[in-house]
Amino acid sequence: MANQLTKQPGKEGKLSKSFVWFHATSVNGTAMAIAATIATYFSLYVQEEIGITAAQLSVILLICSLWDAINDPLMGVICDSCNPKWGRYRTWFLFTPIFLLVDMFLLFSNPGFIQGSIMAKCVYVCITYMVYGMCVTAYTMPQMAILPAMTLDDEERNDVVAKGAGVCALAFTVASTFSTQLVQLFGSYRNIMVFYAVFACVSFWGLYKTSEEKYVAPKDENGGLKQLVYVFRHKEIWPVMVCWCLAAVSYGFMFSSSVYYAQYILAPGRLDMAKLATLDETGAGEYIGGTIGGTISTYMGFISVGALISMMVLMPIFLKKFKTGYKAIIVSQILTIACYLLLFFTGKLNFMYCCVLSFVATAVGAMVNALVNVLVNDTIDFILLKEGKQLNGIVSSVKGFAQKCGNTITNSGMLAVLAICGFNAQLGPLGQSDTAIMGTNLIRFMIPALVSVAILVIMLFYPLKKYFPEIAEMKAKMKADMN
Repeated sequence: MANQLTKQPGKEGKLSKSFVWFHATSVNGTAMAIAATIATYFSLYVQEEIGITAAQLSVILLICSLWDAINDPLMGVICDSCNPKWGRYRTWFLFTPIFLLVDMFLLFSNPGFIQGSIMAKCVYVCITYMVYGMCVTAYTMPQMAILPAMTLDDEERNDVVAKGAGVCALAFTVASTFSTQLVQLFGSYRNIMVFYAVFACVSFWGLYKTSEEKYVAPKDENGGLKQLVYVFRHKEIWPVMVCWCLAAVSYGFMFSSSVYYAQYILAPGRLDMAKLATLDETGAGEYIGGTIGGTISTYMGFISVGALISMMVLMPIFLKKFKTGYKAIIVSQILTIACYLLLFFTGKLNFMYCCVLSFVATAVGAMVNALVNVLVNDTIDFILLKEGKQLNGIVSSVKGFAQKCGNTITNSGMLAVLAICGFNAQLGPLGQSDTAIMGTNLIRFMIPALVSVAILVIMLFYPLKKYFPEIAEMKAKMKADMN
């Protein structure tokens, strides 16, 4: 099918190094450090500092995540339907980081007017967390959409995705491993999050400056929400959407559950009960606190470094070796399943064994959240092939919608499982019931293993792979027509 894609004059050449740098460090830089801190520590922060229970927070995150998922397609429609003078996708990089900066100050504040009222606390957290999700949507969708508008070359696209994944892993490593130390250095979570947001502004403004929408299509006269039909009417897209959702669940559980697992399963096992019995109340508190803090830092260090290795080292190797994203995902998920099953049954036996095997599981599994971005480019090309329309924003937003559905499952589902199993953060690491410990083990290893099985099945029957020859022919013709 003929397409309407056109190339803007005077835009020859490969992607600039500055564009690649700012593309990698915008969403995946300090903005990702914010996301990592929220994913890893926000749940405990809200429960311990503001006084909201796990059950209450589960409802809050469910509401926010559902709205976050719904507004993604709306954002995609807006991106593809509007033509601001500063660029269809580029414009959003100018002002959305400012809203992020303001919301980080509010989200990690505990203002006096909410004290003494559970309802006021829940409403405040719900509103500020919802605004955070909307900010992420407003800069993530255009950031994904700008890449296919800059280049048609799959190798260039994969290179940019891989570099972004590497920066993402580094940001996650710093935020999830050293947040406790950074909070002590900066004085509070609010200060460190505002610090991250300032640098996010710089990265997004740099991306605006260095990006050019080279390959664009005229505004669709049948635009608006009708454009969603072009995506959803193709049955091949539905399994890909499920995979995007499950990748977010896999990645989310990997980090969010790790703090719970370290604090409530690994740390108690490292306590010397005989020594504890000889200490007074103050000494016992310091000993328990030191053991818990050291256990969390050590375990999260292994997890974070594993993610760093996954994104910066293994993912580029997997893409180079297997050529396509879906094949790389297949191999990574097979290895991940094997590690998770071993850890579920044997992880509590030895601390260092658990740390090392968790490192391996993260190294082979964390890349899935970045590899599915390659599937976004596959889907954009597929829609261009079938519909002759450039729907970068719509496809990116559909991916975002699926990812936010995965975040909903992660945020609310994890807390719901813990609540059902009787988990209560106020009881501390030594006061949890056997069923609460079982629930913590489930969310850390067994549920992610089952998610990886589902991803593996979808990728084994990847519905877009049969169209790869036609897509390659289409892009070769487009390049020839534009030269």
